[in-house]
Amino acid sequence: MRNIEAAEITAAVKSLFLEACRMPGADVLDAIKNAYENETCAPAKEGLRQLLLNARIAKETHMPYCQDTGMAVVFIEIGQDVHISGSLEDAVNAGVREAYDTGYLRKSVLNPISRKNTNDNTPAVIHYDIVSGDGLKISAAPKGFGSENMSRIAMLKPSDGLSGIKSFVIESVKAAGGSPCPPVVIGVGIGGTFEKCALMAKKQLLREIGSVNPDPFLAGLEAELKNDINALGIGAMGFGGGSYCFAVHISAYPTHIAGLPVAVNFQCHAARHASITL
Repeated sequence: MRNIEAAEITAAVKSLFLEACRMPGADVLDAIKNAYENETCAPAKEGLRQLLLNARIAKETHMPYCQDTGMAVVFIEIGQDVHISGSLEDAVNAGVREAYDTGYLRKSVLNPISRKNTNDNTPAVIHYDIVSGDGLKISAAPKGFGSENMSRIAMLKPSDGLSGIKSFVIESVKAAGGSPCPPVVIGVGIGGTFEKCALMAKKQLLREIGSVNPDPFLAGLEAELKNDINALGIGAMGFGGGSYCFAVHISAYPTHIAGLPVAVNFQCHAARHASITL
């Protein structure tokens, strides 16, 4: 049995959120550069140029890449041979609190009814998975709501089939338009239950842009949907052109004979996330 102190988790969470909010990952920057080089629509190309300029300024000043530093979403994979000394949930929230305070990150979390701000961007939304081994993997994903608000879920009929899934994803993109700050990454969850497909869609946003789905059928479906989405002509920042979507990432899970749940989770061009294994 391996012991991990809660203070170590707090420090890791703090570091991850500061990293994720201040600068997009290398895969994201490469995707923006590639889109800029290949875009032929002048307004969209200028929008992409501004994103690259913004990234350069963020790197030089250590300021957040985007003013919306999001709601703190945390994925934790806990090895079954790990013991946490202290409260894991408290440790995570302490790390979020310290990151948003010391990093001067915008605090956007509030009571959903009274709309009173919690003033420290907690509580985080934390998802736990128990895995084998004695490691502890933490993934931080600050989620802005320009993209989150465009996300959708549908309880399709089994008879809707694959064509129904494709149509729902495409219609979700059409409804979102430029609102999720494209170019976007789109996470899609298929199957399971109402909450399972939404969680799968969210977790797919952690994948690196350019990664290939290990399931050959899903890999083909991802490529097909990406091409169909970019062919809509909505484009970067909604300015037109063919650079709307960096990637479509899909996860599937067995479901009930009477159901076909599908969730679509949009992620903006910042595609912020960072991970560490303790």
